[in-house]
Amino acid sequence: MAVDPSRHTVSAVLDRAAASYIDAEALVDGEVRIGWAGLRSAVLDAARALVGMGVRPGDRVALCAPNSAQWVVAALGALHAGAALVPINTRFTATETLDVVRRSAARVLVVEGEFLGRDREAELRALSPELPEVVRLPTSWVPADVDLPALTGDQLCDVMFTSGTTGRSKGAMSAHRQSLGVAEAWASCGELTSADRYLIVNPFFHTFGYKAGILACLSSGATIVPQPVFDVAETMRLVERERITVLPGPPTIFQALLDHPGRASFDLSSLRLAVTGAAVVPVALVERMRSELSLTVLTAYGLTEAVVATMCRPGDSPETVAHTCGRPLAGFELRLGERDEVLLRGPNVMLGYLDDPEATAAAVDADGWLHTGDAGTVDEHGNLSITDRLKDMYICGGFNVYPAEVEQALARLPGVAESAVVGTADARLGEVGVAHVVTAPGSTLTADEVIAFCRERLANYKVPRAVEFHPALPRNAMGKVLKTRLRKENP
Repeated sequence: MAVDPSRHTVSAVLDRAAASYIDAEALVDGEVRIGWAGLRSAVLDAARALVGMGVRPGDRVALCAPNSAQWVVAALGALHAGAALVPINTRFTATETLDVVRRSAARVLVVEGEFLGRDREAELRALSPELPEVVRLPTSWVPADVDLPALTGDQLCDVMFTSGTTGRSKGAMSAHRQSLGVAEAWASCGELTSADRYLIVNPFFHTFGYKAGILACLSSGATIVPQPVFDVAETMRLVERERITVLPGPPTIFQALLDHPGRASFDLSSLRLAVTGAAVVPVALVERMRSELSLTVLTAYGLTEAVVATMCRPGDSPETVAHTCGRPLAGFELRLGERDEVLLRGPNVMLGYLDDPEATAAAVDADGWLHTGDAGTVDEHGNLSITDRLKDMYICGGFNVYPAEVEQALARLPGVAESAVVGTADARLGEVGVAHVVTAPGSTLTADEVIAFCRERLANYKVPRAVEFHPALPRNAMGKVLKTRLRKENP
């Protein structure tokens, strides 16, 4: 029997959620509380309004706004209208935002009226008088009297632009079936159900917040609780007030939560699951999350071009969770290429980069393997461990140094809250390491103490030759350290 292709669309998944979770809350954002049927109704209004503005299947709708109920409705409305969603990083400058709007040939731009003291529409109009039709949030969508298009799983669902930290951002394209495939696999791995309440701190413009967040909730019936800007005290208040059960995020979020002096005054007992991932997740942090918060901690690995590729499972041993980012899921194959580069292949590897066949060919080879740029190892059970970004590896005295290993050691030094190690040129050794360190509140450390600690635990060529102290490390919106900026600051 043939499978109905419309079943693999976001609109079909929302239809099923509205029919299945009759009494459950779908979305909670401050005073806004919407059930699944109410969410579907709001999304259909937005979709018909967009169609009334001229949006047709295959068009793009760009969306630049913080996490909110309005973002969810606008995004799902665009998808229901047959458009491809183009989320835009809210940290982009007006110039970067305009570049994405133009390159995506957006038919409509949905933008937050004001956010963090900025009026993005005004900034864009100052740069260019030629913008697509603009919808300012918050808004009340006025539906047109139109029919919505029939969709299939192979239609373009979204264009996710990379952060642009290593060059011009690129738009990774995914079909409906692909975006849903990784979302459903993530939800299944985390054992999400309609009883869960999911605090989404990860930005919606990122695959983690949108696909492993919103779409994962759609497929499982879990309640979406957006947080527009991470604030550790507000996060703990939301966990207590909304009885949050699921809290994914980058390692920095959990470090801040664990170290907050007021943590004991909040009831965080509802939390059952934390999922974290980045190029480097300190083992010591995972151990603290498990012991101090008494919750299941899973680590995962992914990137814009594949979303979530590997993930630990709830039944995995503490050692597996602490030392690896799990096994492939969502139909991915995994192998290691030259220089132990992590290669991925499967049905959910991106369709390609928007209007950039050259970059697509460089990223995905003729056999369908995505070259991630990450170096890793795979244990006998198939669990992947990311050792570092290939571009972050440096050579000291003829020996390869992976900064992640040094950072894992530094995470065990009392007084170190965070660290990032980068290589810098050295006349004698070629390159040497510089440790950029953020100390924990109330702690005092000297460079000599940091170096001495490393000497006790690492081979000499791995020991940083200099230490720089910072109040905070420079990061992108998803919490990844901007090592390019640190390299420029090296002494």
